[in-house]
Amino acid sequence: MCNLFPAFSCAAGEYLDIMNQVCSKCNAGTYSLGSGIRFDEWDNIPSGFSLVATFLDSPTGASSSNEGSCINSTWIPRGNFIESNRDDCTVSLVYAVHLKKSGPVSFEYQYPDKNIYFEFFIQNDQCQEMESLNQKWMQVTDHGEWRMHTVTLKSGTNILYWRTTGILLGSKVATPVLLKNITIEGVAYTSECSPCKPGTFSKNPGSSSCDLCPANTYSRKGAKECMPCNVQTQYSDAGSNICKERPACTSADIFQLHTPCDEEGKTQITYKWIEPKICRDDIKGSFQLPLSNEKKPCPPCNPGFYNDGSPTCSPCKPGTYSNGTHECKPCPAGTEPALGFEYKWWNILPSNMKTSCFNVGNTKCNGMNGWEVAGDHIQSAAGSTDNDYLILNLHISGFRPPAVSANGVSGNEIGRISFIFETICSADCELYFMLDTNKKNTVVVESWEGTKSKRMFTHVITKNSSVSFTWAFQRTSQTSTTRRFINDIVKIDYISITNVVDGVASYCENCAINVDQSGSSCVPCPAGHYIEKGSNQCKECPPNTFLSPHQVFGKEACIPCGPGSKSSKDRSFCFSDCAFTYRSKNQTLIYDFRSFSTVYSLINGPSFTTKGTKYFHNFNISLCGNEGKKMAVCVDNVTDLTTKAMEGESGGYADFVETYVCQSTIIPSDGRGFKTALSSQSVSLADTFIGVSVESHLKDVEILTNLFPQSSVKVPDVNFFYKSSVNTSSCPYGRATVISLRCKTDENAQGKVSVSSKCPGGTCDGCTFYFLWESADACPLCTSDDYHEIEGACRGGIQEILYVWNETKHCTKGVALPEKRQIVCESIDFWLKAGAGVGAFTAVLLIALTCYFWKKNKKLEYKYSKLVMTAGTKDCELPVADSCAIMEGEDNEEDVVYSNKPSLLKKLKSLATKEKEDIFESVQLKSSRSQNI
Repeated sequence: MCNLFPAFSCAAGEYLDIMNQVCSKCNAGTYSLGSGIRFDEWDNIPSGFSLVATFLDSPTGASSSNEGSCINSTWIPRGNFIESNRDDCTVSLVYAVHLKKSGPVSFEYQYPDKNIYFEFFIQNDQCQEMESLNQKWMQVTDHGEWRMHTVTLKSGTNILYWRTTGILLGSKVATPVLLKNITIEGVAYTSECSPCKPGTFSKNPGSSSCDLCPANTYSRKGAKECMPCNVQTQYSDAGSNICKERPACTSADIFQLHTPCDEEGKTQITYKWIEPKICRDDIKGSFQLPLSNEKKPCPPCNPGFYNDGSPTCSPCKPGTYSNGTHECKPCPAGTEPALGFEYKWWNILPSNMKTSCFNVGNTKCNGMNGWEVAGDHIQSAAGSTDNDYLILNLHISGFRPPAVSANGVSGNEIGRISFIFETICSADCELYFMLDTNKKNTVVVESWEGTKSKRMFTHVITKNSSVSFTWAFQRTSQTSTTRRFINDIVKIDYISITNVVDGVASYCENCAINVDQSGSSCVPCPAGHYIEKGSNQCKECPPNTFLSPHQVFGKEACIPCGPGSKSSKDRSFCFSDCAFTYRSKNQTLIYDFRSFSTVYSLINGPSFTTKGTKYFHNFNISLCGNEGKKMAVCVDNVTDLTTKAMEGESGGYADFVETYVCQSTIIPSDGRGFKTALSSQSVSLADTFIGVSVESHLKDVEILTNLFPQSSVKVPDVNFFYKSSVNTSSCPYGRATVISLRCKTDENAQGKVSVSSKCPGGTCDGCTFYFLWESADACPLCTSDDYHEIEGACRGGIQEILYVWNETKHCTKGVALPEKRQIVCESIDFWLKAGAGVGAFTAVLLIALTCYFWKKNKKLEYKYSKLVMTAGTKDCELPVADSCAIMEGEDNEEDVVYSNKPSLLKKLKSLATKEKEDIFESVQLKSSRSQNI
């Protein structure tokens, strides 16, 4: 029959009468989309839908066990909607449809948790994905928000996929995706009308939809009208198919309320039934509504407000202030109001706050208050069921510009919100704190599970825009139709927001005076200027200091930069210019880290979830330079990891952080059926630069001992210290990061970055991250102390002087080795020959003298012996010579014939002869005198 009428179609509310070949109106109690189909009943999986559960990625050797663990993972029908899996399996909801003409497919969904990837895509009958789709990945929604998504289908066969993949990096269970009201248009015709589902009706023929039955009524399938319940003993919610018996009232069916202050300035606690009231208080044993308490004095007004005699507090006029207990007063000369909001008394809900209740599965709590004021705190209300979202919203229209002096806001901070809260839970309750900027994108700033003791949380505002802060409390994430955990509550004692453009003031701050105008007109100080005490004039902070974001009065508002850092031009923050100098007792090391000024990316892993999903941690590091601009970017974007998605709000869907060091989780595309790697859970690890030091600690950040192997060189590691201003429940003091630069000459200039094997994810506690960056450019610059000279041989009267690096070289760049040089020298061959000649002459001379004196000594010995022998002769007689011949011979021997120019040898010989003769004569004279005596 389809072939007979391939392009025949009917209008909405009609069906094709095959026999008469005309379009007829649907009867009452039924409906039709004409050429479309709708799926709005999810008591079970409708016909035509199929479910495919897989584990798309797993480590080698573990696939079979992981696939088996996903058998029970599925989409679960919940009546009005269908719910996705909560684990880290991949489950696809698939529907195939053949369209005779092009038409849209639309559906509503909730997608509040980024730990699940939710994609919708279409394939043709060749299993080829349609390239015309420009939105495959669904955008994250607020908690409780239903969002409509529509895509145009081409004629022919279309296979629709709703696929969810859980990525659970911890033990936390993900919040599931919810899906409802799937509508497809473009089918050839509808041969019959669909009956209205139970709880709905259509009273007129030709209906294209069915209406919900009102509360306290019900209907069966295909109803033309709704039947009333017995309101005395029964009740029903809107859209019910049965009436329920009203139970006896209990204490869970009431809530307390602080009445507004009356004309006497008093309030009292009253009790009311939760509406709509479904319980009976006329049954024996039922709980009775308590009487109102006695009246008590109203709490004072909140700071910045005053009591003008009316039941409510009024805000102070511009230029005035009040602490809430006295009338508003004008600020003294030279001061101005410190604008903001400070709520610590909760007699009535402030005018810029509202409260609501929401449940994704029913409408029972619609119109209920989600929170109730309670004097000194505000707390969650009862709600209708335990899985209701109890909403408290605070709207801020904007913040004052950063240069306004009242709060001294500078740099990135333009304001901050702080609140004190506690949770008391017996089930799996959770409190969400969310932020919505310009009503365009709501993000979860932080969440807390279970019971939490009283604590303060602070969030810094960095962009000036309209902001809505939301607190959402849910007693349990499990589907519930009762209130078993009514005593599970959250309390907020105090909320403070600073620097609000239309805020009120509880005190006044010093401001700068414009001396050119009459009176005391306050003017904003330029960025980086403080207010000088006494003169109230704007003065620029000194170099290498920055202005405190919380104080501008007095020079002490200028905070010195940390070691190795300098201030920005506007004195709003400090940064490293990639230069560092370290001085010790006997050396000065100068570093140049400019080669590290570009962004370095480190992919650490792989790691695996409990079911084997492979993921990596990606770190982007912007170490120094760039005038302090934060260059590291991490993207939360499952469609495109390029920066194109960040170009504008109308571009792609992307959340990203810009900072000095950031981390994101990467799910690789291999083996998962994804076209690109998935990036999510991006966080900033370092948005404030503290300083550079060779020490292991700086301020309150310390490097763990033995985290990395000891360096093989004597040059110390240079440590860069950072902090992150974002506080979390697991890191109440924010995160910190330390990057240690280590000299390693065998690495290239870019080097390599690594994390400790003791902390594979870069952190041991989840709050402080450590990185080791080894590079040749992490060595100090070379100086003249890093080389020495070597003298070469003198050849041909020329000598070379060479310069070489010290053994082992631990420096880079800096001073270059001097060129070799030549100097004039005297040849060693000449002096060697001269020395040898002089030595030989001296040796011959010594031998000759030795022989001569030895011979002369023998003669003297002989003469002396003769003298001794003649010592016994008579007085005055000389000893007789033994022989004249001998004497003559001696005399002849003594005679020396000299030439005209006696030689040096002969002169020495004659001198020695003369000396001996003198000795001989002296001996003779002495002998004569002794004889005379």
